[in-house]
Amino acid sequence: MTKLKIYLKAIALPVICGLVVGLLTRGAMANFKLLTKPFLAPPAILFPIVWTILYILMGVSYGLLKANNANSLVTEKSYYAQLIVNLIWPIIFFVLEWRFIALLWIILLLVLVINMAYQFFRQEKIAGLLQIPYILWVMFATYLNLFFFLLNR
Repeated sequence: MTKLKIYLKAIALPVICGLVVGLLTRGAMANFKLLTKPFLAPPAILFPIVWTILYILMGVSYGLLKANNANSLVTEKSYYAQLIVNLIWPIIFFVLEWRFIALLWIILLLVLVINMAYQFFRQEKIAGLLQIPYILWVMFATYLNLFFFLLNR
């Protein structure tokens, strides 16, 4: 497989999965708009933009590993584990409205993302460094989740 195809497949997977989850949670946004927002909560339009960028970076990093034969079973497991947890969080938070469970879930996601970035960095430094925005965003999302929970009990 050519490197271009490797990158396209690697980018397409998280972007398409994120799009599907976005469509699944779309109906729950009406209730979300009624919640008390925490300080620093960005406008709703920012979320799909940021997540698309993060999913692209995730795919580029994973594609870099695959294209350079630098991935291992450990990096594959850490990548797919964080992706699955990432995709389930919006369902817990928006659809089920289980804010406390979502908080615990996003903390798990943060741990998994940090682990994935570390595993990527060990194999290909650039692949790991490309995950820094993802780590920072999930840290920010954890803050938001905590305060959505506290302000809307």
